[in-house]
Amino acid sequence: MDLERAGPGLLLRDLRRGEDAQIAAILHVLAQTQPDILVLQGVDYDLDLLALSALRDRISEGGGPRYDHLFARTPNAGLATGLDMDGDGRRGGPRDAQGYGDFTGQGGIAILSRYPVDQSGAQDFSAVLWRDLPGALLPLRDGQPFPSEAAQAVQRLASRGQWVVPVLLPSGPLQVMTFHATPPVFDGPEDRNGRRNHDELRFWQLYLDGAFGPPPQGGFVLMGHANLDPEAGGGRPEALRALLADPRLQDPRPLRPGAVEPPLATVHWPPPGPGTRRVSYILPAADLSVTGAGVHWPPEGTPEGDLAATASRHRLVWVDLSLP
Repeated sequence: MDLERAGPGLLLRDLRRGEDAQIAAILHVLAQTQPDILVLQGVDYDLDLLALSALRDRISEGGGPRYDHLFARTPNAGLATGLDMDGDGRRGGPRDAQGYGDFTGQGGIAILSRYPVDQSGAQDFSAVLWRDLPGALLPLRDGQPFPSEAAQAVQRLASRGQWVVPVLLPSGPLQVMTFHATPPVFDGPEDRNGRRNHDELRFWQLYLDGAFGPPPQGGFVLMGHANLDPEAGGGRPEALRALLADPRLQDPRPLRPGAVEPPLATVHWPPPGPGTRRVSYILPAADLSVTGAGVHWPPEGTPEGDLAATASRHRLVWVDLSLP
């Protein structure tokens, strides 16, 4: 939802002032769509969840659902390492953090739910080191670890976070698996970001294989921002394609309304950006019953379309599940 700001505390300030046009547009979109479980990508984190609580209250006041249950953990975005992590010879920049960010907590992940969240049962894999991933595609330059052996010794796999969070529905727990992968660009010939994006996506198949403990039992759904289109643009799409084809998951292929190309798009990056792409995904377990899916993308040039575009360049992706 692009709820990032330029410094800590600024999101909370904007939420409390009630004058921000983007936030107003987000509230409108949520009032229109009424999701029971909402996973936000790109929302600033603070330790006491003050901004997230304020957002929850604004959503309810604006006609959206009342989310009594919140979940967020410190993201890797902006988490300082003290090392040169991008190989530019300098330290302390946003690319020298565990994940890109100007300050700790910038652009994190959050879950807002109408149903209780099992906080103690949540699994946070955000501290898994990249080099500990089986078959990790670690970057090299001239045959040596890039940017350095010291950097790779502390580099986490997740650029923002990788969580498995049980949401306690009346029919039983639903394991919400969520992530936000790094963009596979903005690097050099060593392809550090492209390789990391690939491995952040491959993590989920390894998790389902049991490589990081028992795989999920019962219902589960993978919801995340891959920063990658399987058919267009840069990056290494092999891991994403394998995930979409995994028989343990199903791809509802949420569509934009109307005969609009490309029909599966979830974002529009205006020029000089790459344009319209599918980069956000909701992949339920194969045995769950999907009753509907789509992308909230009203026609451009209409009042509703203008509000959706003001809310975020990333459009809201939704899937309806029928659970026993």
